[in-house]
Amino acid sequence: MAYGYWQKMDSLSPQQRHFCMSRIRGKNTKPEMIVRRWLWSQGFRYRINDHRFIGKPDLVLKKWKTVIFVNGCFWHGHAECGRFRLPKSNVQFWQDKISRNQQRDAANYLQYRLNGWQVIVVWECQLLPAVRQQTLQQLTAVLDKIVLSSSSVASASAELEKESSQYLEGEENLSIAAEESPGYNS
Repeated sequence: MAYGYWQKMDSLSPQQRHFCMSRIRGKNTKPEMIVRRWLWSQGFRYRINDHRFIGKPDLVLKKWKTVIFVNGCFWHGHAECGRFRLPKSNVQFWQDKISRNQQRDAANYLQYRLNGWQVIVVWECQLLPAVRQQTLQQLTAVLDKIVLSSSSVASASAELEKESSQYLEGEENLSIAAEESPGYNS
C-alpha cells in the first residue's frame, strides 16, 4: 500500500529516491568549489564551513569581517532565476522547508550585519558558464573594495590627507625649500 502511494506521486521507488537524495551534498558543492578556486587564485585566504559562525558560511574571510554564502537556487528559493521550481509532489512540505531556509538565511544575514560583518551571497545560477566570469570578477571587485575600506591603507591614506590639509590651510605662511626665507643666512 505505501509503495503504491509513492509510486503515484513519484517516478522513482522510495529506495531510488532515498539514494538520489542521499547524494545531495551540503558542502564542497560544484558552485562552492568554483568560487573557492577563483578566490584562492586571486590571493584571498579563507576558512571553509567554519562551525563557529552563525549558519556555517561557505567561506569566512575573518581578516576583513566578510562571509560568503554560495546558495543553491532550489534549496534557498531563488525566485529571480528560472532554476527554482517547487516539486509537484509533496508541495506543502517543500514550500515550508524552503520558506524556513529563507527565513533562517535572512535572520543570519541580519545578525552578521548587526555585528559589523559584510555578507556576500553568490547564487548557483550566477555561476553558470555563460555568466561565471562576470560574476567572479564582480565578486573580486567587491572584496577588493572591502579590503581597501577596512585595511590600514585606507586609514593611512586618511591620516595622510589630514596631515596634508593642515599645510594647505595656511598656504600663505608656507615657504618652499628652494625659496629664501626671511632670516635664513642673515
